Amino acid sequence: MKPFQLTYTAENPGLLRDALGGWGISKRTLASVKYGGGQILVNGAEVTVRHALEKGDAVTVIFPHEEHGKGLSAEDGPLEIVYEDEALLIVEKPPMQNTIPSREHPFGSLANIVAKHFNDHGIPSTLHIATRLDRDTSGLVCIAKNRHIHHMISLQQQEKKMKRRYEALVHGLLEKEKFTITAPIGRKNASIIEREVREDGQFAETEVCLLQKLAGYSHVSLQLNTGRTHQIRVHLAHIGHPLVGDDLYGGKRNLIKRQALHCTELELIHPVTDERLFFHSSLNGDMQSLI
Repeated sequence: MKPFQLTYTAENPGLLRDALGGWGISKRTLASVKYGGGQILVNGAEVTVRHALEKGDAVTVIFPHEEHGKGLSAEDGPLEIVYEDEALLIVEKPPMQNTIPSREHPFGSLANIVAKHFNDHGIPSTLHIATRLDRDTSGLVCIAKNRHIHHMISLQQQEKKMKRRYEALVHGLLEKEKFTITAPIGRKNASIIEREVREDGQFAETEVCLLQKLAGYSHVSLQLNTGRTHQIRVHLAHIGHPLVGDDLYGGKRNLIKRQALHCTELELIHPVTDERLFFHSSLNGDMQSLI
């Protein structure tokens, strides 16, 4: 298995440590390289982070191999790959599949199947799922193939440089065509699963766009500006328009047996090439039929 590595060109003289920080490599990542079997090379020679760089030096960071956690078994299963390179894997998650194993569903998760894909193709990485979806929710999922790449994507999410858009069916007819829900979300008292809008919760923001009005329902597009647990579900229930099929937050399951929510678009900056990437996913058949 070839280790993951990145090469940079020093633009100015200075300490290697400072240059690595400017390239987005965190202290935690450097520690994993130093103590986990990785290497840092300048013009092909191994050095420490105190090395003095000259302009034009080639800096190569060789990251250590990563191993799956003992609790994650590699399993055969269908995997719909949208995009893959040395750093990223973008896949389609079907409805009624966990993103990661749970106590109730320890097998058959997306993570189990991706672990098998990594093993089969000699990818020396554990699972770094950057955009997790609920079991019922279908659509695009972004997976990083390295701890550093995951860190870079997390920074994009914090800085709102990564866009995630969804389509959903909600109960009732929305009055406004475009609006933003800004309401803090926290864990509901006496529940380990359910969330709610509450004053002491974390800041959360969801943009809503009405696509079409149906017979007592609305077809909407949503953009997440933050990534709180159950954010879309909680925000829509909070304004009186719960997701169709989401019985945890007030939706009814008479028309569809899962929450009618699909991640249709992912937009991000490639953490290695700086290229802006855009991915689109069509609605699953059950939601298309319902519309």
